[in-house]
Amino acid sequence: MSMEIVDRILSFIVDLVWGWPIVILLVGGGAFLTFFSRFLPFLGFSHALEVIRGDYDNPNDPGEISHFRALTTALSATVGMGNIAGVAIAITQGGPGAIFWMWLTAIVGMVLRLALFRG
Repeated sequence: MSMEIVDRILSFIVDLVWGWPIVILLVGGGAFLTFFSRFLPFLGFSHALEVIRGDYDNPNDPGEISHFRALTTALSATVGMGNIAGVAIAITQGGPGAIFWMWLTAIVGMVLRLALFRG
């Protein structure tokens, strides 16, 4: 079997899987998990802002870092430099409409990540 045949077979599989099926799977899974979690990413947003503001910090606890520092440390490990550069490239290549699709996929991603950690 020549490499051209292998390349054609793999290209067919990649085009089949990474087309509409993966979009439907991710958006459908995100919508299902959003509904199943009773819209927790949207309803818990005010609590997240309270944590960031430090409403739950106790200044008498020595040796602990603040909630804000813990959040920024976790975000730096999660987001990374590639996502920052990726946003700039997406806006450059796709125009301002790319921001809408990034927000849409971010909402789906938040729900999927929440489902991953909550089990």
